[in-house]
Amino acid sequence: MSLTRRKLLCVGAAALGAAALTGCESLENHFAKPPPPGVDALPPGPSGKVSEAARLLNRAAFGPRPGDIAYVERIGAAAYLEEQLKPDSIEEPKFLQWRLRSLGDSLNPDPGLLFDEDDKRLVAALRQATTLRAVYSKRQLQERMVEFWSDHFNIYAFKNEGAQLKIVDDHETIRKHGLGRFRDLLGASARSAAMLGYLDNGVNKRGAPNENYARELMELHTLGVNGGYTQRDVLEVARCLTGWTSQKHWRRGAFLFDSDAHDNGAKTVLGNLIPAHGGVHDGDRVLDIVAAHPATAHRISRKLCLYFLGEAPETLTASMAKTFQETDGDIKSLVRLVLNSSEVQSSAFIFKRPFDYAVSALRAFDVDTDGGAGVQEHLEKMGQSLFGWPMPNGYPTQEGAWLGGLPPRWNFALDLTQGRVQNTKAPLDALIERGIAEGLNAAQTLSSLALGRAAHDPETSPLLARFPKTMDARAQAACVLMSPDFQWR
Repeated sequence: MSLTRRKLLCVGAAALGAAALTGCESLENHFAKPPPPGVDALPPGPSGKVSEAARLLNRAAFGPRPGDIAYVERIGAAAYLEEQLKPDSIEEPKFLQWRLRSLGDSLNPDPGLLFDEDDKRLVAALRQATTLRAVYSKRQLQERMVEFWSDHFNIYAFKNEGAQLKIVDDHETIRKHGLGRFRDLLGASARSAAMLGYLDNGVNKRGAPNENYARELMELHTLGVNGGYTQRDVLEVARCLTGWTSQKHWRRGAFLFDSDAHDNGAKTVLGNLIPAHGGVHDGDRVLDIVAAHPATAHRISRKLCLYFLGEAPETLTASMAKTFQETDGDIKSLVRLVLNSSEVQSSAFIFKRPFDYAVSALRAFDVDTDGGAGVQEHLEKMGQSLFGWPMPNGYPTQEGAWLGGLPPRWNFALDLTQGRVQNTKAPLDALIERGIAEGLNAAQTLSSLALGRAAHDPETSPLLARFPKTMDARAQAACVLMSPDFQWR
């Protein structure tokens, strides 16, 4: 006997440990006013011990797909990481390549071919491609780094010509350099027409400097707000970057240095003299200075720790910062250090942001999806439309920022498991049959796939005990995705 949506809402809320809903009132009415931000209002972290392989896959990947945990356990965590650190050697699934190609010219990194396209269609295609890669790519660590750097060098896709130029930036900046050398990544971003347009450097001219990009370059992209720079440094950096803009006609969207708009006077940045008449090299010299600065090494190391571990242990952060400077900002070396550290297994759990939550759910149940409008509509309701954050600091990482998005998560779980997400199907029956062949019942199979711990783990029992005997498999699957444990990685 299958549950109605009304009953499922009640059971789902119970599975989350929410307050009892008097008379089984609707989820929407009960949570019309979300709780105020604060850790006390969050669902608790996982109650049981997650397997080491699952823990790693929740940090270095967007969670495990069926079979991934066994694969990591077979080859070992260190071997898996080394494999992931060489993404070009990992062949992508043919069906993923086909689905990306089916998006056509919308993902063409030549901006000249994109300006006749509709902005909303272009952004929709980029969002769809990003979701498909996160769900299906075997280069999972690369996709994690794409998410990390896309936030670090955030660009709002609906400002100026962002819809066209962010596609180029995604390909030529973030994906090309995300596991390379930080100075190369920073330089590609500084020459990105999407970034220069988003942060107004196109109007940064001699005699009327615009400080917007210069400020964010130091505050967000490199040194950090307490990185030792002054307002005078901001102005001097802005002067160095006068004339850095993009082509408006021929080779539209390509980087352009407008020498007529450049301030060729001498400048001093962070105590470093930049002589007069340096032209475009003034900006390159600034990038060299800030990329090699100890504050940048510390800040990037700390952000990587927070992203992968949820905390930034002082000893590990210092070790990574030292490695940053010794390797000339080699990103692979930093990622190797943090993901091979013991803290991967011992650090606090990290609350999943909406994209992480949705993708990990799709991966856990081996869902067949086109990553298109059906999934994107749910991400919008959860508050994380890709490339839709207007501020330059990227989507927030603090848990409290996402509390208002809990009910939409539960609705996503319900729609996903009930087959109501457009062009998205969860093969729950096939997964359950596979579990039965291994001696597991439906609830044990679904919980082990999603939660990453043995089906017979005693800590799993409280969750399974909430499932009425009459609850069908799809309702059970929804409750697993709605459970407190699945909100964290």
